[in-house]
Amino acid sequence: MAVAAVPPVRRGFCGGIAVLVLLAGWCAPAQGAWETRVTDGIMGTRITVELWTDDAASADKANAAVLAVMRHVDATMSTYKSDSEVSQVNARAADGPMPVSKELFDLLVTAREYSRLTDGAFDITYASVGYLYDFRKRIHPDEAHIRDALPAVNYEHVLLDGKHQTVQFSQKGVRIDLGGIAKGYAVDCGIEALRSLGITHGYVAAGGDSRMIGDRLGKPWVVGIRDPSKGEGSVIARVPLVDAAMSTSGDYERFFDEAGVRYHHIIDPHTGHSASKVRSATVIGPTAVRTDGLSKTAFVLGPDKAMEIYNRIGDVDAILVRLDGTVAYSKRMQPAAAASQTPGASR
Repeated sequence: MAVAAVPPVRRGFCGGIAVLVLLAGWCAPAQGAWETRVTDGIMGTRITVELWTDDAASADKANAAVLAVMRHVDATMSTYKSDSEVSQVNARAADGPMPVSKELFDLLVTAREYSRLTDGAFDITYASVGYLYDFRKRIHPDEAHIRDALPAVNYEHVLLDGKHQTVQFSQKGVRIDLGGIAKGYAVDCGIEALRSLGITHGYVAAGGDSRMIGDRLGKPWVVGIRDPSKGEGSVIARVPLVDAAMSTSGDYERFFDEAGVRYHHIIDPHTGHSASKVRSATVIGPTAVRTDGLSKTAFVLGPDKAMEIYNRIGDVDAILVRLDGTVAYSKRMQPAAAASQTPGASR
């Protein structure tokens, strides 16, 4: 599939496998240097930090600050760690109101907002069925197990009390998983860590979620969207970004194929099955927590309904790859011919 579009540079935002930063052809100024650090294994994904700094010591400090944030989010929100705060909520919240940290409570409120915004397509209680899948071991539940677990999938089962900062599940069997929003949140926290250290040009990514500070010293950051029908390194579009966040979700990230069916990690909360109405979805917006939370919507609702939501929201853009390989763009994305005339939009 050829490169489909180069949309206009996005400005004014504060905000791995699927996303590749394309840096070829860029020449750095004489003073200072770019530092790029890649770390594997935090939150089960690859962490990339890239920044402009005056000296190696500053780069070391900045990189350490970002990784500390990532490890904190992983320790707090991973369902793979029995002592994480989210795991404790899953174990106890059905028994009554459970006090939680402000950090987790605020993220649960954000998750509820995205559930309402997407008509339930984003739903952290998908984990009530999702925990039955093991993509590494190629295990998926049968219809009977899905049918038994599905009544627990409903974001309205998560009762939040802002006055007392507690969370409670309205029934037994409810589980939550913040995997659809936590990496974006961690990226945003990483960006704030860089800002606190005076970094004005930088990039943080966790798998398919990324966010940029400023530009790349006079040129936009150019991010490539992977072609889901081809291997890593092939792209369907290159997107120039300045002060923006971007998340790409695909059915090729965590998956296995069996008897002609692809089982992947994006679960439709309405059916309990892997959501398969698009091949990939990219959302560009002000923060990574926002783009991360909205990028799964198209898999559940399909490209047309999802695009209606993205266009209505107003502060995000989207690029969707349909099942037939064709590409859909939100209304503010320009076609390639027009976008190629945008200053700084091509390399």
